[in-house]
Amino acid sequence: MNSIKRLTFFVILLALFASCQTKQEEAKRPNILFVMSDDHAYQAISAYSDKLTQTPNIDRIADEGMLFTNACVTNSICAPSRATILTGKHCHLHGKTDNVFPFDTTNVTFPQLLQNAGYETALFGKLHFGNSPKGFDEFKILPGQGWYYNPDFITKTEGKVRVEGYTTDLITDMTLDWLKNERSDDKPFLMMYLHKAPHREWLPAPRHFKEFTKKTFPEPETLFDNYEGRGSAAKEAEMNILTHMNWAGDSKIRPEIMDELGIPETCNWDKAAFAREVGRLNPEQRAEWDAVYDPINEAFKKNYKKMSKKELMSWRYQRYMQDYLGSIAAVDEGVGEVLDYLEESGLAENTIVIYTSDQGFYLGEHGWFDKRFIYDESFKTPLLVKWPGIIQPKSVNTQMVQNLDFAQTLLDAAGVDAPGDMQGESLIPLFKGQNEGFRDAVYYHYYEYPAVHMVKRHYGIVTEDYKLIHFYYDVDEWELYDRKKDPQEMENEYDNPEYAEVVEELKQKLAELRVKYKDSKELDKENIDKFLKRTGSELGH
Repeated sequence: MNSIKRLTFFVILLALFASCQTKQEEAKRPNILFVMSDDHAYQAISAYSDKLTQTPNIDRIADEGMLFTNACVTNSICAPSRATILTGKHCHLHGKTDNVFPFDTTNVTFPQLLQNAGYETALFGKLHFGNSPKGFDEFKILPGQGWYYNPDFITKTEGKVRVEGYTTDLITDMTLDWLKNERSDDKPFLMMYLHKAPHREWLPAPRHFKEFTKKTFPEPETLFDNYEGRGSAAKEAEMNILTHMNWAGDSKIRPEIMDELGIPETCNWDKAAFAREVGRLNPEQRAEWDAVYDPINEAFKKNYKKMSKKELMSWRYQRYMQDYLGSIAAVDEGVGEVLDYLEESGLAENTIVIYTSDQGFYLGEHGWFDKRFIYDESFKTPLLVKWPGIIQPKSVNTQMVQNLDFAQTLLDAAGVDAPGDMQGESLIPLFKGQNEGFRDAVYYHYYEYPAVHMVKRHYGIVTEDYKLIHFYYDVDEWELYDRKKDPQEMENEYDNPEYAEVVEELKQKLAELRVKYKDSKELDKENIDKFLKRTGSELGH
């Protein structure tokens, strides 16, 4: 009998030891806070440049961690970028090449893998495709683009709900509530904290539109670019602030004033965008809005017919910046609240914090808004990462990292094996200052054409020094930019004899990358045919 008791006691001790060991191992695995905004240009983060605005809370991540100056995307458009982040694959493999086709839900995503490995997972904010994301214990997501005010959320357990308030603040509140009250203390977590802002149509919170509409911002040197020295793609794109930005939806000119002044819509959803967003405000919110934007409208109505095109362009640029940067202010405040909670709760020491955007954005450079091009303002994306004990504070990295790398990096950090078909590289060696052997070039491919903004299909290779681009489908044009000599990308050097060897070398490397990432001319044609069949927009071809 005594031997049975001793054996039972020994088994219990083993079980307790195993349980303690498991909990210790769980504690060692880092928590992950993945913060992503939508269309947040690196130029609008003061850790990169304080020329336009201040983002003191986002800057904290760089101050306590690493700032990546050459972080970029594989395809500068919302849903495809998000699909790449989740799957660790280029768009032609995960299938979400553009905003038209649905996401293939048979793809395995890194949150699924982390959840399977014991992470508790949550997502709040903008996903942009689907309504039931796999791999999350809890989620509340905006349907499609969502709204800036009083949004609907698709929830995991409550169906679709409408919540009163400003969307950026609501997403922050949901994130904090889950961190404080809903997560398990004995599991590591993945929190995806995903903002709608500053996506078009840029509606700031009242506290911020009251402030930012009084500000004036410096104009970029290339605001009045005439696109000399480049090919047809830049000349034909429909992203010009003066001629293509919506008057009602974007510049917030009331539809009735447009009619009174004889200003036509820039597209068939110009006034509808205004009605959709501003019409969402409740009476109290609308009163605050009208008190600020009605005087702007009246001043514009008084001056419009006396304004030159140059003056109109400058006016529209200021209106754009006031609302765009005003929308970012709430994002920065929210990031600060979440960082503060991590510090106060003691979670910060074992939490990786990542701040990024789904891509970059034009803030008047080349006269543009929007994204899509491989040119730097849309190709590059902000990336700031802190991980106490691993990343040295105030580090700066210039390597060619991509959103393609996020999945494998986070799986690596969690000690989870990445599937063999993921195409990125773990950034953890870079976090530790070990840059040797990391890639020296990245591959980019944009597909959504002919479509809104009319940015031609193109693919290319980018190194720290050069950028080689091939525009195809309805043209066959090449461009080469010297990134160090010509950072504003104003002069195409492709036909310059002085760069002949560079062109030859990059073309060879580009061909090799196409093979490495399993892209091809055959896939180019297949994607074109599928797109044209679905959209019926063949441009006469």
